[in-house]
Amino acid sequence: MLETLGSLATGFEIALQPQFLAYAFAGCVIGTLVGMLPGLGPLAGISLLLPGTFGLSPTAALIMLAGVYYGAMYGGSTTSILMRIPGEAASVMTCIDGYAMTQKGRGGAALAIAAIGSFVAGTLSVVGLMLLAPPLAEFAIRFGPAEYASLLVVGLIVLAYMSGGSMPKMLAMAALGLLCGMVGMDVMTGYARFTGDVIALRDGLGIVPVAVGLFGISEIILSAAKAREVSVRQPELRELVPTGAELKASVGPIARGSVLGFLIGIIPGSAHIISSFVSYGIERRLSKTPERFGTGAVEGVAGPESANNAAASGAFVPMLALGVPSGPIPAVMLAAIMIHGVIPGPLLIAERPEIFWGFIASMYVGNVVLLILNLPLVGLFIQVLRIPYRYLYPLILTLCVIGVYAVGQSVVDIWIMIAMGFLGYGMRKLGYEPAPLVLGMVIAPQLELSFRQALALSAGDYSIFVARPVSAALLALAVILLALSVRTALTRRADWRQRLGLEERV
Repeated sequence: MLETLGSLATGFEIALQPQFLAYAFAGCVIGTLVGMLPGLGPLAGISLLLPGTFGLSPTAALIMLAGVYYGAMYGGSTTSILMRIPGEAASVMTCIDGYAMTQKGRGGAALAIAAIGSFVAGTLSVVGLMLLAPPLAEFAIRFGPAEYASLLVVGLIVLAYMSGGSMPKMLAMAALGLLCGMVGMDVMTGYARFTGDVIALRDGLGIVPVAVGLFGISEIILSAAKAREVSVRQPELRELVPTGAELKASVGPIARGSVLGFLIGIIPGSAHIISSFVSYGIERRLSKTPERFGTGAVEGVAGPESANNAAASGAFVPMLALGVPSGPIPAVMLAAIMIHGVIPGPLLIAERPEIFWGFIASMYVGNVVLLILNLPLVGLFIQVLRIPYRYLYPLILTLCVIGVYAVGQSVVDIWIMIAMGFLGYGMRKLGYEPAPLVLGMVIAPQLELSFRQALALSAGDYSIFVARPVSAALLALAVILLALSVRTALTRRADWRQRLGLEERV
């Protein structure tokens, strides 16, 4: 422990040097702005900034790119809360209650809670990264294809079970998401499928146009379809500060989201997205008043925002300790530092301690910088609400089109966004939640690849999923959750029949 603290002190000596402070500050500012812009996200921001880091030292490049990464996690909450448009995919769940709080005049408080939760979760997850990286990384790589496929199946079932709504509807949306996620190149054969001979679809349906369409465009259509002008009460200055009750209600979700996000973050995949979905479901399930979720529950903002920021730090565990990227964003960062001649892995800490510990210390500094940047600017962000909605909707639509086009420079993505907007409108009219569709799309490539790899290892024998203990345990958990859901549905049905019978007698 003393050795760890001594190494961390050395890291702070590096991170607090003026040049590295400047790079951390620049990365945080750029990341926050990238996260705020609909359509853009950490992956796009890091990719665009990557050429600019070639002239920097490895430590400076890693610090700056990491600042963009978790800065975008912060910034993505702004448009989600104020406009119901996810700045990036991890902010999808924040849209639900964050925007509802905005409509009640609590948008400033929602932004403040998001900033505080992100700071706490980011700081705690850095502590976990510093202390638990070796054992956690070793645990994560023990998962083979069968275990990972079963884990993803459980993730879908957990989301449907924790939602508190209709499990058939949730699973139907998740299944639709899985189908959408299969559009494009076959992960193992490279064969193009379900593309309709559209070259732009060979890379699949992008998460960004789908998320922006389902949540942003559908919101514009729903509001525009109303007979009267949609108005939001302008919050007073005192309403920009969270109340004591809101802060108290956020403590538990922030703590749970921090731990959950970090643990999910070390597992390969789009962990920061999955963690926010799971966190929202858990908070809704644990709440004594789950009916508040979707109408402005502060827990629905605090939990997911904390989870996706904690997952951002957790994703660095396999990248730094093993040299294995846990997703597309760590993969780009891994390529960036390898360009500088640094090989991540078990020998990184011993051979290049200034990079590892300087990076760890810079994350502490970066979280403080982001807190300082975000809380004072809450009042500035809330001024967006002063724009009349008849002017705001065209502006939002313009931002959606620009943001979606900027990611892939494809007009097809814009058409996908529009189509998903009308689909989201129809789904919400029929009582279907669009969030599981996005999650299904996110995990579809990983689930398919793991499933087919497992079958390849077993020569087509499906028993591999129950022969391996961890995989069997995960599938058993999925079956138990499905059984509990069926039991709950039958109980509710019996209660309704009993009530109807009593009413008929009366």
